[in-house]
Amino acid sequence: MTSPVRTVAMLMLALLSFAGNSAAQSTPAPLPAGRIVGRILDASNGTGLTDVGVQIVGTTLGTTSGLDGRFTIQGVPAGTVAIQVRRIGFAPKTVTGIFLDPGATLEQNISLETATVQLVSQVVTASAERGSVNAALDEQRNATGVVNSVTAEQIARSPDSDAAAAAQRVSGVTVQEGKYVSVRGLGERYTTTSLNGARLPSPDPERKVVPLDLFPASLLQSVTTSKTFTPDQPGDFSGAQVNLRTREFPAERQVTYSMSAGYNTRATGQSVLAAPREGMEWLGFAAGPRRLPSVVAAAGNFSTSPSQADYNSMVTSFRNDWSVRQGTGAPNTSMGLSVGGNDPLFGRRLGYVGALTYSSSQEVRTDEVRAYPIPTTDGGTREVDRFEGSTGRASVLWGGLFNVSTLAGTRSRIALNNTFSRTAENEAHYEEGSEENIGFPLQISRLQYSEGMLWSTQLAGEHQLADAHRIDWSVTGSRVTRLVPDRTETIYAIDSPGSAPFLFGSEDGAKRTFADLAEFNYTPSIDYTVRFGGASGDNLVKVGGLGRYTRRDADNPAYGVLANSLPREDRERSAEEIFDGRFAGPGASIYRVVPLSQGGSYDATDWLGAGYGMVEYQAGSRIRLIGGARVEYSMLDINVRETFGRPVTVTKRYTDVLPSAAANIRLTDAQALRLSVSQTLARPEYREVVPINQQDVRGEQFRGNIDLKRTLIQNADLRWEWYPDAGEILSVGIFGKRFEDPIERVYRGTSGTRITTYENAKSAINYGVELEVRKGLGSVASVLAPVTLFSNATFIRSEIDLENVSAGSVESNRAMVGQAPYVVNAGATYANADGGGSATILYNVVGRSVYAASLLPLPSVYEQARHMFDVSLRVPILASLSIKLDGKNLLDSQSRVTQGVATRESYRTGRVISAGVTWRR
Repeated sequence: MTSPVRTVAMLMLALLSFAGNSAAQSTPAPLPAGRIVGRILDASNGTGLTDVGVQIVGTTLGTTSGLDGRFTIQGVPAGTVAIQVRRIGFAPKTVTGIFLDPGATLEQNISLETATVQLVSQVVTASAERGSVNAALDEQRNATGVVNSVTAEQIARSPDSDAAAAAQRVSGVTVQEGKYVSVRGLGERYTTTSLNGARLPSPDPERKVVPLDLFPASLLQSVTTSKTFTPDQPGDFSGAQVNLRTREFPAERQVTYSMSAGYNTRATGQSVLAAPREGMEWLGFAAGPRRLPSVVAAAGNFSTSPSQADYNSMVTSFRNDWSVRQGTGAPNTSMGLSVGGNDPLFGRRLGYVGALTYSSSQEVRTDEVRAYPIPTTDGGTREVDRFEGSTGRASVLWGGLFNVSTLAGTRSRIALNNTFSRTAENEAHYEEGSEENIGFPLQISRLQYSEGMLWSTQLAGEHQLADAHRIDWSVTGSRVTRLVPDRTETIYAIDSPGSAPFLFGSEDGAKRTFADLAEFNYTPSIDYTVRFGGASGDNLVKVGGLGRYTRRDADNPAYGVLANSLPREDRERSAEEIFDGRFAGPGASIYRVVPLSQGGSYDATDWLGAGYGMVEYQAGSRIRLIGGARVEYSMLDINVRETFGRPVTVTKRYTDVLPSAAANIRLTDAQALRLSVSQTLARPEYREVVPINQQDVRGEQFRGNIDLKRTLIQNADLRWEWYPDAGEILSVGIFGKRFEDPIERVYRGTSGTRITTYENAKSAINYGVELEVRKGLGSVASVLAPVTLFSNATFIRSEIDLENVSAGSVESNRAMVGQAPYVVNAGATYANADGGGSATILYNVVGRSVYAASLLPLPSVYEQARHMFDVSLRVPILASLSIKLDGKNLLDSQSRVTQGVATRESYRTGRVISAGVTWRR
């Protein structure tokens, strides 16, 4: 009988033998190593630090940071690791708790504090280091001047579909007409737009400012608004410079696909006005069939009178689309695809991101009203020429980008950035009302199709020549086009109640306008920076130069089609019947075609040369001084060709010295005080100096002023900032501006002719207060830690001296054109700790602002305050799948422009509800 002891011993030996055999047979393979990438940043100013030693603790793995503090460590074992970083002049830091998945790439940026008396080593966790500074606040905190940013993370949590909507969230920013950005209550002329640091040309014939609705929000990494001038920035802004930065490549390969559908309460599924469609409108390529007929173009300005046969041929050559139609509003749709990563190619790593986005929308303007005022004998106004109607617009916006970059060694980086955007709008407008000079009711139909394109390519280089020397350069080419290939307007009159309408027998009764604008912009620039002041390189001297060549060609011929001898019974026909050729047979003499004075063309050549020098000096441990000057020479030549009259040449030459001085004072580790003074300028936009009459789709008449001068602006800013905790800010700022020869949009109205033009006032001042707060609620209760409240408000006042404006103004102390007395943004965000889900509510209101000045005896034109409320929800479903729900313009508040008792323009656009999905892997 076997003893119990022996039995137990035999069982243990068997188990040990089995375990040994199992281990030998199933020893797991080693986990694949990963990669850690990132940047080493100077905590005091946010710049990258080169030659920083970076090492994985407990291993021999390490590297040295290169250009802009970038580093890459290959072959890092999977699991939890720690990184230690060291550089002379800075306190060493160890970052713990970095978890690297097998074979993955992890991005970890690390900031270093300047060493003071002794080198005190810091130990922080990876999560604390990543969350120490919000990306947007990081740029704001470390900027030389007053800067506000909206990042891709914030955009993703909002319902914003384009750059204009995203920029609207920035302190002091106003967006007019859903596309034109103005800052601190100033008109859009005082704001400039850049893409990846290079100026963009404008596709708008009326403005030099770039409409930001051209840029899908999903293509953007950030929208940064610089409100104070430093010499390394272009000098032609006072309100702000808005820089759009396109998306950067991620640390590891990532594919994202998204799609959504939306419902407009006033359009989707309802009867809306619609315009006839042609060709590939869904892609924004439909101008071809709408182009100016060759037989009409060949006649020029009709200096040689065409024959009757020519008139008949011209009429039948026009597209026979004159009238608005009824359609059913389609849902809004959008979709996007992006691919990015960082992969080896030919022995070096190549970062890349490519993206495509497409959206279509149905827009409406309902309850639309427009009218004009005339003065009354008692000093008031009376409304005349009142029309009521609606507008339907089908819009398409699509675009893409492809950005690549690579490091040439550790001290040079070459990048190629490409951006493309295309938009198209097909609009139908109908209104009924009466004009004072006619005396009977009118029915007006307008059709307008427009398409625009923006393309930009930039080759840029960054070179860290040595520890203290750096060169940055770029060459950027941009092109924009805007076509309005066939704008149609017809007017029918009702000569007595209940009678059938007939085609109004004047040159305004049936009009065709053809507009074509193309602009090319070429900009090379170079900057050289040398740092000095010890190991940390706290001080720097920066010099550089820029050249910019711009060429614009704009053509805007307009024609009236007459049928005065057409019998009454035939005038009761639709315009499509009247102009279908039935009255243009051999021997027929019904039609005449006349060129209109509101047409014409011009070409502009604009040269700009600039050079600058600036110094940043660390005066002690807490004061940083910035000073320098920029010199700009501008040369503008415009050749103007009106429909009638002799050609005119406009020439402008200016040499301007633009000084700037600033001081950034670090009151405590979390508080800073910024103050700056500078001089900037604002040049007239091309169209504002071109003496050509032009009419917009609403019937407004415009004419440029050849005598306009550029505006000089003196600026002063003082701002206190407090960063109490990660992602939080409280700031209070005051600013003041003085304008010499400010350009004002002036409305001249009489009972016969109403024209908007532009004039220089003598001077103006603009001053105000900016407040900004962003606060997490974790300090109130732990359960509220995911909630962040934020708000910014700007209160502005301006006064203008109108001594130079002919005939003066009825409001001698009115504000500047475009200036609103206040701009308020507010909201709250709930975000999961892992960032997977969020809910955001957003509110915006802009106070009543001067839309256009007016000469005696009429009052100025005002755009009334409009309240906007949006909500957005992001919910993760799976690790790679999430859904989004958005509500925009939920108050559906009225857009209203008034002048005295007259409603110059009023409409509503409807609430928009959308839902979508996003998939990532």
